[in-house]
Amino acid sequence: MTPAYGRGDLGASLVLIFPLLLAYEIGVAFAGHVNGADVVTRALFFVLDSRALYLALHAVVALLFLVWIRPTHRWDTLRFEIVAPVVLEAAIYGLALGAAITTILHHVLSLGAADTVISALGAGVHEELVFRLGMLCGVVALLRERRFAFPLALAITSLLFAAAHHAPGGEPFTAHAFAFRTLAGAAFGAIFWFRSLAHAVYAHVLYDLAVALS
Repeated sequence: MTPAYGRGDLGASLVLIFPLLLAYEIGVAFAGHVNGADVVTRALFFVLDSRALYLALHAVVALLFLVWIRPTHRWDTLRFEIVAPVVLEAAIYGLALGAAITTILHHVLSLGAADTVISALGAGVHEELVFRLGMLCGVVALLRERRFAFPLALAITSLLFAAAHHAPGGEPFTAHAFAFRTLAGAAFGAIFWFRSLAHAVYAHVLYDLAVALS
């Protein structure tokens, strides 16, 4: 039976995405921009009210991470021969995702393109942690005894993922943007479930980078 968090080694995924998470958290301290799904960082900023304290806290977190991975033999997860295939596979997913979804929306659903559709989807790390590891796994656990638990959970969380971007203070609602993010959420959810959390996070992050640089 597939675990409630899909396939793949969850511990290894957390190790693989930690460098991305740490880079994001440090970058936030200087950029001042927090991803919409990242309520933890926003709360930390409010409570600490100091960039120096914020950076010091994350230095401690990084140290604790290093202390944790050594006795648990997780250090090997960061070897190049393990990281490289994950990142390469995720890059293929991420780069192919935009073109595939745009084709579906434009040619199958007849929804025209908009300039704001391919905007930043947010920080891939936090959105995958919240919507895939948190919400998707939570809904699957709730529907565990029902048939089609995963497809139903995937549909529900993909719609929530899309809707979250149009919450008060977010971007204006358009059918194209909502449909695009619903399909993107389903794609990232499938990658998470059938590959691993690390694959989904890297695919999401690399997709965002490709969009930003295009």
